Amino acid sequence: MTTEKNVKEIREEAIKVLKTVYDPEIWVNIYDLGLVYDLDIRENLDIYVKMTLTSPTCPVAESLPEKVKSKLSYIEGVGKVDVEIVWEPAWNQDMITEDGKLALGIM
Repeated sequence: MTTEKNVKEIREEAIKVLKTVYDPEIWVNIYDLGLVYDLDIRENLDIYVKMTLTSPTCPVAESLPEKVKSKLSYIEGVGKVDVEIVWEPAWNQDMITEDGKLALGIM
């Protein structure tokens, strides 16, 4: 049985990993861009990510979710990783974190 601490540690590591995946057009990581809507670490250490893209016509619409899945799969102890792309709510600049806004120079 997994403890909350393990789930918490995996979540922290998953966020670090998500911050290494960059939107190729904006060049800010997907986490700070606000593209990750949900990061759920389950008791069995499976990971579920609900995310969006800046646009449905994003040139990496097919490859970016696979990149996220692959990188998260390398975290030690993680089980299955599922990444779901959603379009609602639509992404907008208000979803960008303070770190992301600082990187973009919009603070």
